[in-house]
Formats: sequence, C-alpha cells, structure tokens
Amino acid sequence: MTEVIAPRSGTAFALECGQVLKVIDPEGTQVSDLVAFASQDTREALSNGRTFDYEETLQLSEGNQLWSNRSKAMLSIIEDKVGTHDFLLTPCSEDTFRHFYPDQPVHRGCFGNLAEALAPYGIEPDQIPCAFNVFMNVPVAPDGSLRVDPPISKPGDYIRLRAEMDLVIGLTACSAYASNGGSFKPIHYEIECEPTH
Repeated sequence: MTEVIAPRSGTAFALECGQVLKVIDPEGTQVSDLVAFASQDTREALSNGRTFDYEETLQLSEGNQLWSNRSKAMLSIIEDKVGTHDFLLTPCSEDTFRHFYPDQPVHRGCFGNLAEALAPYGIEPDQIPCAFNVFMNVPVAPDGSLRVDPPISKPGDYIRLRAEMDLVIGLTACSAYASNGGSFKPIHYEIECEPTH
C-alpha cells in the first residue's frame, strides 16, 4: 500500500529486518530526509561518517549500505532509479530558514517534522542525526565548495532500501526552498516484503 507524506511534513514508522522501504518521488524534483534508529536501542542511529568510511564513497547508490554509529549495517540500497542523493547536510530547521531564507516565513523544516514524528518512539531532538537526503542534489566542486541544486528525480522515480536490523524510520517531504527547486511536493513510500522473524 502506498503511503503519502504531505508537502512540508514528516512521519515515522517501524521497519522490520528484511523489509524493504521504497521511497518514491511522485511528481519529481522533491527531496525526502531519511533517518534510522535501531529499535532495540535508539541511541544507535544512522551515521554519515561511518557510512562514508566503510563504503569509501560520497556517491551512495545501488549496492551501498548505510551504517550506524556503532558500525553496523542498517540499510542496504538494493535499487536506485536516481543515483544522486546527499548525506552531507543536516535536516533543514527553523535556524536554516533564518540563515538562508531571511525574507521568507520561518518553517520548522524537516528537523521539526522529524522531531514530532519520532517523539512517540522516545527519540529526542538531540538524537536526530544527519539525514540521508534521498534525491537531494548537492554537487561538491574541486575547491571543496558545495551548492544545493534542484533534484534530478523525475515523476515516479524511487529508491528501495532493505532493513538489515529492526529499525525506526523517520521520513519527510522536504520543506526547504533550494532542496526542491522552490516547489513543495509530496513524497510517497511503500513497505515491501515480509520480515525475517
């Protein structure tokens, strides 16, 4: 069954070991911030540093795994129709809007949406790590500078990730202007397969 994340909102849910999360960009040019926590101990969380170290690449796509702060594989990317994602930038927040968009209304952003969605699982805001920003397009220049360009994802594009442990997942439809070309859109997701236990 396809679930819908409304524009500028977020959700959280359990993903059991062996299940596959399919994140879909239904209209194209939208970003979804994804965070993951171990269900048995939510102090274990997704880590961009561990992931870059163990995967030895900044270009994470099909065949790569996303690792935890305790050096355990959390998710495996098993199919990827876009191939461009970001794992450098943190979820947008009220402070992000004040910093980058001083002439626009302040929004709580993906960070605020994740904090609210994850609270029922006992996860506090300070536990929210750098997100795996699905479909986000952040080119890094040879001099080390970076910018945020509109995603290259087209309507219906998706990524599929298999859970390697029991997880709590946080997922958003991004709220920042630059991340999605200034047009706020929904994100769809589906949970596939049966758990392994």
